Amino acid sequence: MVQNNSSDGERKLLAILKVLSESSDPLGSAAIARELDRYGISLSERGVRYNLKIADGRGYTQSLGRDGRMLTQQGFQELTAALAPERIGFVLEKLELLAFQTTFDPEKKTGRLPINTSLIDKIQFKKALSVMAAAFKAGICVSELVATALAGEKLGSVVVPKGKIGLATVCSAAINGVMLKAGVPVESKFGGVLEVRKDQPSRFVAIINYSGTSLDPSEQYIRARMTSVSKIIGSGSGRLLANFRELPALSRAVVDEKISLLKAAGIGGVYALGNTSEPLCQIPVGLNRVGMVLLGGLNPVTLAVEAGIEVDNIAESGLVDFEQLVSFWEV
Repeated sequence: MVQNNSSDGERKLLAILKVLSESSDPLGSAAIARELDRYGISLSERGVRYNLKIADGRGYTQSLGRDGRMLTQQGFQELTAALAPERIGFVLEKLELLAFQTTFDPEKKTGRLPINTSLIDKIQFKKALSVMAAAFKAGICVSELVATALAGEKLGSVVVPKGKIGLATVCSAAINGVMLKAGVPVESKFGGVLEVRKDQPSRFVAIINYSGTSLDPSEQYIRARMTSVSKIIGSGSGRLLANFRELPALSRAVVDEKISLLKAAGIGGVYALGNTSEPLCQIPVGLNRVGMVLLGGLNPVTLAVEAGIEVDNIAESGLVDFEQLVSFWEV
């Protein structure tokens, strides 16, 4: 375990883990050394390789041969724990970074877009898919497009561990990215649990502001079993994962256009769009602003968790090429 930042060796190791966490691709020692220099840490390629061996031994990293190293799930967990005191607002920073890195063009249906990664025991995988199908059929998802990976393969920044199968779902940050490329500055406010009544969004019953947390809200809500997506599918009323955004009212026409293009490309997720300066789902918005509620990309996975299937979730886990995604119904 990384003990603290007072040890120079541990500080350098932690910095290497941070560099790896920010890349969707494996990195070699030369690339890591260049990135470390941005943080003001001078470490030779030989020094990087030495620290990577330590990280491998602790289970924080996994070698992919000549391609380089990637963080393991254990590495992500350790990085989160070690940096927690200084990572307030980390989720907001990650959302903004993913939006900036999104290159997806909904008209051309090409480019990279953000995903969430869920790790499921391979013995339970088919059962989990069977349970999740109801959420995809009901449209309680950002997209029906998914990707899978076997042990040793990667989804975004996550290497799938032994005995698991990885499932990637489209992250709602993809919508931020497409809007940003269109010149619309979308402000990510919070992740929450949204109460649905008679198939209509009603009110948020739990909220975690992105600017005040080092942990992803959706991961926490799933872990705390605060959703009831199965009830929504059965009766039209229940609780699901949702995110709240704000955008300039003057951008409404552009936003409507991009939402239509995204839907045509197989990506939805916009659950509700408010009117200028009017509250949405009981959440007030600023003057000349519009509220937008996005479905959480992990909503289908919550069905599996509600059914008692153990799932490890890594929200905003990186980016994939649109061409890697296939219809859930083909998996």
